[in-house]
Amino acid sequence: MSQVLQARGIVMTFRNGDEETEVLRGVDVDLATGELVALVGASGSGKSTLLSILGLLLRPTAGEIQIAGERVDRLNEKARAAFRNRRLGFVFQFHHLLPDFTAMENVAFPAAAPAGGISPEMRRRALSLLDRVGLSDRADFPATRLSGGQKQRVAIARALMNKPDLIIADEPTGNLDLRSAGQVLDLMGEVNRQDGGTFLICTHDEHVAARCDRRIHLVDGKVQPDGERSDHPN
Repeated sequence: MSQVLQARGIVMTFRNGDEETEVLRGVDVDLATGELVALVGASGSGKSTLLSILGLLLRPTAGEIQIAGERVDRLNEKARAAFRNRRLGFVFQFHHLLPDFTAMENVAFPAAAPAGGISPEMRRRALSLLDRVGLSDRADFPATRLSGGQKQRVAIARALMNKPDLIIADEPTGNLDLRSAGQVLDLMGEVNRQDGGTFLICTHDEHVAARCDRRIHLVDGKVQPDGERSDHPN
């Protein structure tokens, strides 16, 4: 199985005047293509910081990152932004949909923004993705008219728009009721099984972690050895 992500020796130190706080202390992470992996740990363990670094939203103090075989930690800001848009998908706890855009426009946005507009091909793909997440009848609804669970399903469709190598999800069910959370987890599991989509899911929810293939457990800025594996079929 090929590797979609390899991170070595990730260190993150935040400085405030003369004070230094080392949040990550030499973290190594490997993700194989098609894995569904939970990133877990107590509050303050460094989960969100690591997720931001692996998603190219934050530069580490030290360390190397390869995604889909490309060394990305040394890219300049313009190249990082382009790589992030083309090769990574994001699902956030609070979905971050554009409120004045329709569901279809939100899904198409990662492809449309660099191109300056939505092409017929982009529209077809966005509509196909909305159909896949069960929202074809909401394609022309503004985001403000969608429920919380529907917004998160739109966010998953948006994350898939550019056929990313890796989808990074930060507490994707943290703001949902149990029924909606279950639908979102089912959807991510389906994408993982049917498309071989690779997911790294940051979560504090044991039910979410149990649905994943394995866990990366952070403790005080380091990965705990012998990560726990799950036998759950997603």
